Amino acid sequence: MTTHIFGIRHHGPGSARRLCQALKQLQPDIILIEGPPDAESLIPLVASPEMQPPVALLIYLPDNPKESVYYPFAVFSPEWQAIQFGLSNHIPVRFMDLPLTHRMGMKKEQQPEESQIAQDPLGLLAQAAGYGDGERWWEQMVETRGDNVDLFTAILEAMTAVREEMPPIENPVEAQREAYMRKTIRAAEKEAFERIAVVCGAWHAPALSQASTVKEDTALLKGLPKTKVQATWIPWTYGRLSYNSGYGAGIESPGWYHHLWEWGMGVKSEELGVKSEELGVRSEELGVRSEDNRSYLFSPISPSSITWMTRVARLLREQDLEASSAHVIEAVRLAESLAALRNLCLPGLSELNEATQTVMCFGSDLPMQLIHDKLIVGESLGKVPLETPMVPLQQDLQRQQKRLRMPAETTEKMYDLDLRKENDLARSHLLHRLNLLDIPWGQFQATRGKKGTFHEFWLVQWHPEFAVNLIEAGIWGNTIADAANTKACSLADTASELPTLTTLLDKVILSDLPDAVIYLMSQLQNTAALTSDVTHLMNALPPLANVMRYGNVRQTDTAMISHVVDGLVARICISLPGACASLDDDAAAAMYENVIKVNNAIAVLQNQEYITSWRQVLVQIADNSNVHGLISGRCCRLLLDAGVLDTTEVARRMGLALSSATEPYKAGVWIEGFLKGSGLLLLHDDKLWQLLGNWVSELSEDLFINLLPLLRRTFTTFTVSERRQIGERVKNGVDGNVSNVGDDGNDINEENAVLILPIVKQFLGV
Repeated sequence: MTTHIFGIRHHGPGSARRLCQALKQLQPDIILIEGPPDAESLIPLVASPEMQPPVALLIYLPDNPKESVYYPFAVFSPEWQAIQFGLSNHIPVRFMDLPLTHRMGMKKEQQPEESQIAQDPLGLLAQAAGYGDGERWWEQMVETRGDNVDLFTAILEAMTAVREEMPPIENPVEAQREAYMRKTIRAAEKEAFERIAVVCGAWHAPALSQASTVKEDTALLKGLPKTKVQATWIPWTYGRLSYNSGYGAGIESPGWYHHLWEWGMGVKSEELGVKSEELGVRSEELGVRSEDNRSYLFSPISPSSITWMTRVARLLREQDLEASSAHVIEAVRLAESLAALRNLCLPGLSELNEATQTVMCFGSDLPMQLIHDKLIVGESLGKVPLETPMVPLQQDLQRQQKRLRMPAETTEKMYDLDLRKENDLARSHLLHRLNLLDIPWGQFQATRGKKGTFHEFWLVQWHPEFAVNLIEAGIWGNTIADAANTKACSLADTASELPTLTTLLDKVILSDLPDAVIYLMSQLQNTAALTSDVTHLMNALPPLANVMRYGNVRQTDTAMISHVVDGLVARICISLPGACASLDDDAAAAMYENVIKVNNAIAVLQNQEYITSWRQVLVQIADNSNVHGLISGRCCRLLLDAGVLDTTEVARRMGLALSSATEPYKAGVWIEGFLKGSGLLLLHDDKLWQLLGNWVSELSEDLFINLLPLLRRTFTTFTVSERRQIGERVKNGVDGNVSNVGDDGNDINEENAVLILPIVKQFLGV
């Protein structure tokens, strides 16, 4: 009976390759792998042809799915290859790490963070060897070596030396993990397995190979807390496998490691979609024997380098960047030369990157960022079999993704949804429902002036952590529609303010949840009847107006909403004049925004009764001398835009607001309210221009300096062209008519009129 300890580097293709060779030679009776025993029942799914890494084991608390742990696997992960080897050879495979039912049962404060050395012990060796990057050291020591040195014996000796020199790590969890691993090994020995293969992180190898008594391990494991956990497989991505994702055992370049794994295992170029014609060079010219993919061990040029550079060139061409066959040849030769100068048997990623930036990117860093994201890290998204244990909500989402032809992809994709089409409308409903469930698969893109209100634009990108959100949302229902409906009703129960309810109603309408709409309308009516704050009423109206606007496009019955809107508009019209009186600057600024929102909402509703009542309210506010100038000025402008007041009346009101009897500051805020957002009125109305010009010219120097920030703030809201035209008019004189007067002093320039008349005749059909 023998136990063989294989200390590996997590996600190391070199470890995986050597482990496969060692397992073939050993032919073990059982394989024990550092992994969560809680997920042992899911191991057989690895043999499914539908299982495509990268994937991850997800262990979570059923009553709190946010408390979860991921165990990612890539095709080049040694643990993944060990599982594949065991299943394909009908060898029992077990996980042997401390179960998460204990680890997640421990309180957070009782779990010290794992030391940096324990997370990446090989990085310490790389530092001692003079490498600033642990991955590059590993690549040179393992990935590009062609000898038959016993890798695992060397790793065991190195880790033993490291652990002997290091001070003890005060982390009881690490000791408990290793005690449980030894316990699992002893259990396998008792079952009379002759050849036991143990696959664990290199850090743990010395602890598992050294003798330890049963009594000591039992004492470490005694009295561990326990909680209920569940496990499943979920798709993973190389981006989430990288260090940048926050995954502690990640790697910097999973895409590059995938490339090393493929070529290290002797995969032919045809299987990778790389054709020799794309290289534009004969393999013999580069010193590669085409009949042997492993010839890179003996030839000056590596097929791995050639294929990598070909992929780089293909990526650059897809982005319309120059990358010819000559660039590929020169980049490969430069990488090989750099490796030779550095006494390396083969170029690594550093040499390939330097050659790529020099030859293909012409020294620029920008294309290198693209290469890093697309190739070095990669965008691969794994798949799991349909028989994988899932909550019903996950299964329903997969069915809808398939039916609506919306695959979950890691790359960003923009969807232009035409809501008049049945399939696009269903897509919109799904994305809105997922957002309601806090699963932001799609981000709604606000657009203006594009294809009307019957179009929606969504930026869609799938992230692996959405699997946890789905599990968490499973408490609301077994389908996306039921879950969204239940959660919307629950949110309505806890909403205490009217604007919150109306905003939620807007989301529910967009999600096509009729039962939730009925429930929300009941809550809305009760809350609206008890709401006396006019600002809440004003904030509640725009979302409802939005709902009624979408009713025609989404084929939604909005009749039940109309009588709520009737009540809101009536109560706003009654309460607003009194609410606008005697406000300070801050309150007036907030009310100013609310008045604009309500005005826009009533314009959207296009109800003549609403419009008439609203305009009467605006007249009352504009006539009230106790109303803050910012609000009365805006009401006057809205009435002018609506045609209720003509320019003569507006000029009279402006004259009163700017009279010497009015305090300069009050006059300034009235001008701000009236003009804010558009200066076209000044350019086209000489009376208003003259009134404003006279008022400014009559200000004393001190008052002008005090009012200047206010006036500048107003004028900055104008467009660039408006400000330029106003400046030109001031330059030509206060009356502003110099540029429009002909040479003879008349208002009409006859020479210009002669040029325009033929075009006018064509328009009139003369």
